[in-house]
Amino acid sequence: MPIRQITIVGTGLIGGSFALALKKRRFPGRIIGCDRDAVLKRARDCGAIDAGCSNPADAVRGSHVVLLATPVLAIVDLIGRLGPALPPRALLTDVGSTKTAVTEAAMKVFGKNAAKHFLAGHPMAGTENSGVENADPDLFENAVWFFTPLPGQQIQDGVSGEFIEWVEKIGSRVAMLPAEEHDRLSAWISHVPQMISTALAAALVDEFGEDAPLLTAGGRALREMTRIAGSPYSMWRDIAITNRQNLGDALLKIEQRLAHIRENLTTRQLAEEFERAHQLRKTPSRKGANLPLKHGAAEKDNC
Repeated sequence: MPIRQITIVGTGLIGGSFALALKKRRFPGRIIGCDRDAVLKRARDCGAIDAGCSNPADAVRGSHVVLLATPVLAIVDLIGRLGPALPPRALLTDVGSTKTAVTEAAMKVFGKNAAKHFLAGHPMAGTENSGVENADPDLFENAVWFFTPLPGQQIQDGVSGEFIEWVEKIGSRVAMLPAEEHDRLSAWISHVPQMISTALAAALVDEFGEDAPLLTAGGRALREMTRIAGSPYSMWRDIAITNRQNLGDALLKIEQRLAHIRENLTTRQLAEEFERAHQLRKTPSRKGANLPLKHGAAEKDNC
């Protein structure tokens, strides 16, 4: 049965952008939003959803796909609350930034049937601005959308396969890997950059005060490095809690690297650090490079 109704629980930046992206690509069904009444009104006003409901159990009725677009700990809670209320053939999926805690919750709730009812996902997209008023139908264009299949899960089949097709239609590049690998990778490519930006911005405020015109004086480099420091704590709190070990290990290595640079500001080893860093930009950046394959043997290995 084709997907004819999608419920998005959490119609903020990511949920709202996904809804707008579906509409831009002419999704033929209905999109139901679930959030606070004030948020739902804004989502309706900007054309992201066709209808809204503040009660999650009511919002999922009649939907073929339910997308959880809330902070990670809320996703874990919603899996427990919505699992028993899901329509029999509905697919529950998510956009959480960490996957181990999410997949563990799904396996606990759905048991041996987890692979039939839940698909764990994470689009590598977003901005420092939150809220449906900042939603963008092109937010996912050329962004990687990770899926972390459960053991034995054939995610190309049935509703999950059609959902993945829609993810590709909105411009995302699909990649797959185990939840544990996803969380380690995300700690480095997403979570550490956020913490570095936050630390730099906070240190600048401490050093120069809240009213200093630093961004204008510092130019593009400073603006780029501190842009995501404006991201909401509510989301990053849950990421830090659910990916504490990977994030902590990565931050420790960054601290050690910074200490090494500090101790060698006047030695040849500083040049060696620059030379090492330049290797990152030499890595192939062609579309799909170094991403886990979606089809074939690589997919089976990753499952």
